[in-house]
Amino acid sequence: MKDYFNKVVDFHGENSWAGSTEPILPADGEGIIRRGKLKSFKIAKFAVTNLQFSLFVSDTNYISDAERFGWSFVFKGLLSDLQKKEYMGHSSEAEWWWAVEGANWKKPFGENGPACDPNHPVVHVSWNDAKAFADWAGGRLPTELEWEHSARGGIVERRYPWGDEEPDDKNIFCNIWQGNFPDHNTCEDGYLGTAPVDEYQSNNVGIFNMCGNTWEWVSDNFRIQSVSKSAVLRNNNAKLEKQKILKGGSFLCHKSYCWRYRIAARQGKPKDSTASHIGFRIAY
Repeated sequence: MKDYFNKVVDFHGENSWAGSTEPILPADGEGIIRRGKLKSFKIAKFAVTNLQFSLFVSDTNYISDAERFGWSFVFKGLLSDLQKKEYMGHSSEAEWWWAVEGANWKKPFGENGPACDPNHPVVHVSWNDAKAFADWAGGRLPTELEWEHSARGGIVERRYPWGDEEPDDKNIFCNIWQGNFPDHNTCEDGYLGTAPVDEYQSNNVGIFNMCGNTWEWVSDNFRIQSVSKSAVLRNNNAKLEKQKILKGGSFLCHKSYCWRYRIAARQGKPKDSTASHIGFRIAY
């Protein structure tokens, strides 16, 4: 483990689970309890920052997937008029996701935007990029079971890392969307986009921002443990696209749109996917 990745929490081997008995989005497979025996492991208190990723790139000359592609998806509400000139098209799934030329971890908003903030989580990183970094750092990506166990702070039942209380404009627990998505964000939590990795209160074991701020890659392939017709179709598509699991939601999540800033929530994306709300943390 490299010296600057020593801010970790230790967990000892015990039985644990992923999923919820009170699913909000059962179609994602979050209502199916997946039990398992954990070996002892460590997990980073913070998501990987831009500064840490820059050290990796400096040491290895690594070129991220977004840099190789020449573009990445950026939430259009983050772009200035000048940055919007680099618009290349939008996602077929959501018109607010704009493909922006030159967007990558170093330039999160494209060539005409500001450079990344050193203490903010690195974004525009694919699963491939995250794994390469973890290998270099002497670690790995956590499993979904480890990630949920860490977010809950051990063997406890809670919807969010801080408990069961729903965040709102007065109770600020994390970095999510406030207002009317996708047109108006009141920014009551202090940020339109990402926040520093040490912002807001940690969970009961000292881990920060496991819900909200950025989605986080884990090591598992996306799969729903069900034989329902919809699950089989989704699993077939996930296998075809080589999807990996993302956890935790992001600064764009809102109860009315993407209520996935919950511990049990999950989604699958191809492992070369990049966007302005996708990051990661590492385990050992």
